[in-house]
Amino acid sequence: MRARLENLIDEMLDGRILLSEAVSEFEKVYIKKAFLRNQGHLSKTARALGIHRNTLSKRVTAYQRAERPLARTARGGAR
Repeated sequence: MRARLENLIDEMLDGRILLSEAVSEFEKVYIKKAFLRNQGHLSKTARALGIHRNTLSKRVTAYQRAERPLARTARGGAR
Protein backbone atom coordinates (compact mmCIF):
# COMPACT_ATOMS: atom_id res chain seq x y z
CA MET A 1 0.00 0.00 0.00
CA ARG A 2 2.87 2.36 0.73
CA ALA A 3 4.15 2.10 -2.85
CA ARG A 4 0.69 2.90 -4.26
CA LEU A 5 0.44 5.90 -1.96
CA GLU A 6 3.86 7.15 -2.99
CA ASN A 7 2.92 6.81 -6.68
CA LEU A 8 -0.27 8.76 -6.07
CA ILE A 9 1.67 11.48 -4.27
CA ASP A 10 4.10 11.71 -7.20
CA GLU A 11 1.15 12.14 -9.59
CA MET A 12 -0.35 14.83 -7.39
CA LEU A 13 2.94 16.71 -7.11
CA ASP A 14 3.41 16.50 -10.88
CA GLY A 15 -0.09 17.92 -11.29
CA ARG A 16 0.74 20.74 -8.89
CA ILE A 17 -1.92 19.77 -6.36
CA LEU A 18 -1.53 21.79 -3.16
CA LEU A 19 -1.22 19.95 0.14
CA SER A 20 -4.40 21.59 1.46
CA GLU A 21 -6.34 20.38 -1.60
CA ALA A 22 -4.93 16.87 -1.27
CA VAL A 23 -5.75 16.62 2.44
CA SER A 24 -9.26 18.01 1.95
CA GLU A 25 -10.04 15.64 -0.92
CA PHE A 26 -8.62 12.65 0.97
CA GLU A 27 -10.76 13.45 4.00
CA LYS A 28 -13.94 13.78 1.92
CA VAL A 29 -13.39 10.47 0.14
CA TYR A 30 -12.36 8.70 3.37
CA ILE A 31 -15.50 9.88 5.17
CA LYS A 32 -17.73 9.01 2.19
CA LYS A 33 -16.32 5.45 2.08
CA ALA A 34 -16.78 5.08 5.84
CA PHE A 35 -20.42 6.17 5.49
CA LEU A 36 -20.99 3.56 2.81
CA ARG A 37 -19.48 0.83 4.98
CA ASN A 38 -21.75 1.87 7.85
CA GLN A 39 -24.92 2.17 5.73
CA GLY A 40 -25.02 5.94 6.25
CA HIS A 41 -25.31 5.64 10.03
CA LEU A 42 -23.71 8.77 11.54
CA SER A 43 -22.80 7.41 14.98
CA LYS A 44 -21.38 4.14 13.65
CA THR A 45 -19.36 6.02 11.04
CA ALA A 46 -18.01 8.47 13.62
CA ARG A 47 -17.03 5.57 15.87
CA ALA A 48 -15.26 3.83 12.98
CA LEU A 49 -13.35 7.03 12.19
CA GLY A 50 -12.48 7.68 15.83
CA ILE A 51 -14.16 11.09 15.94
CA HIS A 52 -17.19 12.49 17.76
CA ARG A 53 -20.46 12.30 15.83
CA ASN A 54 -20.91 16.08 16.16
CA THR A 55 -17.52 16.60 14.49
CA LEU A 56 -18.51 14.26 11.68
CA SER A 57 -21.87 15.98 11.27
CA LYS A 58 -20.21 19.41 11.02
CA ARG A 59 -17.75 18.18 8.40
CA VAL A 60 -20.46 16.53 6.31
CA THR A 61 -22.57 19.70 6.48
CA ALA A 62 -19.58 21.79 5.38
CA TYR A 63 -18.94 19.44 2.41
CA GLN A 64 -22.59 19.67 1.38
CA ARG A 65 -22.54 23.47 1.53
CA ALA A 66 -19.36 23.60 -0.53
CA GLU A 67 -20.91 21.37 -3.22
CA ARG A 68 -24.20 23.27 -3.54
CA PRO A 69 -22.79 26.34 -5.30
CA LEU A 70 -21.14 24.01 -7.81
CA ALA A 71 -24.44 22.28 -8.49
CA ARG A 72 -26.21 25.61 -9.04
CA THR A 73 -23.47 26.78 -11.38
CA ALA A 74 -23.68 23.54 -13.34
CA ARG A 75 -27.43 24.02 -13.81
CA GLY A 76 -26.76 27.42 -15.31
CA GLY A 77 -27.65 29.86 -12.60
CA ALA A 78 -27.05 30.90 -9.04
CA ARG A 79 -29.77 31.74 -6.54
